Amino acid sequence: MGIMNFLRNRAGAIIVVAIGVAICAFLVSDAVRMGGSFMGGNRNKVGEVAGESIDIQEYQAKVDQNSNNFKQQMGQGSLNAQMTAYVQENTWNQTVAEIILSKETERLGLTVSKNELNDMLTGKNPDPQVVQNFGDPQTGQINRSQLNAFLSNMETQDPSSPIRQQWGNFLVSLRESRLSRKYSNLVKNSVYVTSLEAQDDYQNRNRLAKFDYVSLDYASIPDKDAQPTEQDYKDYYNANKEKFKNREETRSIDYVIFNAEPSKEDTLEAKARIEKLAADFKATKNDSLFVSINSDTKTPISYVHKGQLDPAIDSVAFKSEAGTFIGPVFINGSYKMAKVLDVRMSPDSVKASHILINPATEGGMDKARAKADSIANLIRKGASFAEMAKKFGTDASKDKGGDLGTFGRGAMIPVFEDAVFNGKTGDLKVITTQYGVHVIHIDAQKGASKVAKVAVVDKALVSSNKTQQAAYAKASTFLSQAANAKAFDETAQKQKLNKLSAENITSSQGYVQGLDSPRELIRWAYKADVGDVSEQVFEMDNKYVVAKLTGINEKGYLSVDQVKKQIEPAVINAVKARKLIEKLNNALAGAASINQVAQKVGKTVQPVENVVFANPVLPGVAQENKVIGTVFGMQPGKLSKPIEGDHGVYVVVVKGFTNPAPLTNIVKQKDQMIQSISQRVQGAAFTALRDKADIKDYRVKFF
Repeated sequence: MGIMNFLRNRAGAIIVVAIGVAICAFLVSDAVRMGGSFMGGNRNKVGEVAGESIDIQEYQAKVDQNSNNFKQQMGQGSLNAQMTAYVQENTWNQTVAEIILSKETERLGLTVSKNELNDMLTGKNPDPQVVQNFGDPQTGQINRSQLNAFLSNMETQDPSSPIRQQWGNFLVSLRESRLSRKYSNLVKNSVYVTSLEAQDDYQNRNRLAKFDYVSLDYASIPDKDAQPTEQDYKDYYNANKEKFKNREETRSIDYVIFNAEPSKEDTLEAKARIEKLAADFKATKNDSLFVSINSDTKTPISYVHKGQLDPAIDSVAFKSEAGTFIGPVFINGSYKMAKVLDVRMSPDSVKASHILINPATEGGMDKARAKADSIANLIRKGASFAEMAKKFGTDASKDKGGDLGTFGRGAMIPVFEDAVFNGKTGDLKVITTQYGVHVIHIDAQKGASKVAKVAVVDKALVSSNKTQQAAYAKASTFLSQAANAKAFDETAQKQKLNKLSAENITSSQGYVQGLDSPRELIRWAYKADVGDVSEQVFEMDNKYVVAKLTGINEKGYLSVDQVKKQIEPAVINAVKARKLIEKLNNALAGAASINQVAQKVGKTVQPVENVVFANPVLPGVAQENKVIGTVFGMQPGKLSKPIEGDHGVYVVVVKGFTNPAPLTNIVKQKDQMIQSISQRVQGAAFTALRDKADIKDYRVKFF
């Protein structure tokens, strides 16, 4: 049980480490993006990174493994579309990062030797992952006997067994973690700060500016009075071209949703069924079986603390006696009802020990139970529990005398939890679980709070076949009339349907506004041509969707026409800026002070104090980099030329600067800068590696 418990409890951690090493160390979540088109690759490739193919079967195995661990960590029996997309995207990022890291560390000659890996496991300073998995919770130090026992047991496992393979994955994660740290340290150690840079940074953060300004806001000119020309769009585009570099191909669609949400008739019928179910729930003598058969989520019946149930149930349950029935109440799309089975004061945490007897090695459950009873009797007569655990226990806890440490509710399976939390300190019990027969000793109980044991049944309100068929019929009729892009728009307008748009959809995207499960729609979009109308009605839960493809944005620089709608507000402001600059230039002509400028434009002078270059914010306005940058480059007493800012056009006059005390500890200043730069440089390094890697993503063909 020790091996199984370790892998069962730590499988999630193993995967998290693998993903964390590959992703977090290089800030890859924002960096890894698709390259190539939908038609690239072949039927067995899900992608390519730096010329190395990613096989669909290997990738799917990773997705399945990560999905299972995500479900365990989240306590979910299944994953919805958004969770599935999240796992797939993380798996992709993990895979891409592993390939890039492997190629770069190999190029640099970075390795982890067998001796080094062994030292990470059993050396004087084992890896933190090993300490976490084999550490003593009381001391925080590694439990050498437990680790050695585990390694000995692992040597007896078949190399092809799932247990041995999972252990192999853990060793791989250790190796990748060490390689990641080596590469990270190599990059960080390349950072250097000169004394001049340290002085400049100190001045930028501590030199204070005092100035006055006059501003004319862009909002002072109506948009209709600032219509941009095509040249205005081109000028803005050319000045900001790097902002419009598409790292991956994206698609844009228009779509119409036909809702099949439950009707009034569906709701009335559901209420009648729920009332009948509530009567049966009140009368049942087997609450666990009733919940298992009738509840949608089949939540296990266990003791919970206040705040763990839905508020409508929680507020009543903890004030009620056993036997109280609550509901039905309608909560988040489901009818819920609950039966209070018990309310009591219970320990907040328990310290316990156990001896696990394995029925498989004892010849059956009856013999295992008899052996456990005999061991319990010996302990009652004075035998040492710890010695009995070391002699007869079959899981990893035997090496600690059966000590399980201190834990709260939810840490153990329900049967075990009930035994230790509902007993009292000093109790010795024999219980049976799916793991075998346990001899349990309650070592200590700490704290006390009210808990309730509540059986909950929930039934989702769903649409009837009649409602769904009616919505599908409307969608089918629309599809038959919307044969092309023009007909799509005309039919939607004629039927007064709400036409929605989704811009720049990526191939791996797991969401579209208003749609919970859009993957089939997105896959269609990546096979269609601009102007195509979907050849089918897409079904998504209680919604039916018909769509048309409105745009394809290729990888690389987008054109002016493709970004025109996006940049229009900024271009309009640029047109306004020309008008406002002209107005302020006229006011500056012949003006000897900023008060005269303000008087000519009908504005008041705004005073500002204690602004630093490193924080370019105008108090009460917003961040204005150009304005603050101009201030720190001016001589006091001189009027500036009009400055085109983000929120308006400004004229400033510097009244003076307050210099900080001389920098006395330049070494400390350098260290602070190096620490800050080091945190950014790793992301920059990975971005450079990614850009060079030529990443091609074909996942949309499969998922």
